[in-house]
Amino acid sequence: MIILGVDPGLTRCGVGVIEAGAYRRLSFIHVDVVRSDPHESQDLRLLKIYDGLCSKMDEFIPDTVSIERVFAQENRNTVLGTAQAAGMAMLAAAQRGIPVALHTPTESKMAITGNGKAEKIQMERMVARILNLNALPTPADAADALAIAICHALRPSGALEGGEREQHLTPAQRQWAQATQHATRRRGVRRGM
Repeated sequence: MIILGVDPGLTRCGVGVIEAGAYRRLSFIHVDVVRSDPHESQDLRLLKIYDGLCSKMDEFIPDTVSIERVFAQENRNTVLGTAQAAGMAMLAAAQRGIPVALHTPTESKMAITGNGKAEKIQMERMVARILNLNALPTPADAADALAIAICHALRPSGALEGGEREQHLTPAQRQWAQATQHATRRRGVRRGM
């Protein structure tokens, strides 16, 4: 399975492409940053991001596009541009019939390091280790895009329901699956389920 990860941003939009093989073996394919000029109007910047993402999807033909979920930040302008760039990625994928998955930064950190509060350097080192890279991926937007792609590949979907898949999970994946189940149960209790 080819997974294209997107770290959305209006000035720099990270794109990382990996292949997930049997037993969750991951291989590096490509990493890049699609850029827009901050001095251009917002519509032209979004068009540049959209065109760049379309080009990457057409080149690598991913089976899934994994996008970092936008979360609230103090700077509304930054969050707005990030959300719009994420929308461009979703649109480009939808036009090509490619499924989209959204993952939070915390989910990505849990999937890769087993620690939802891992530092950026810890994440970069684990991304390099998982993908057998000789150097840390740069810039940070590119490393984050690879991390989101890896997160999708390592997601524990249904892994704790028993069966053969559970034995192929890493300790970090098991911990992430347990945390997800715990959070789901807590939400159910709060909603009176």
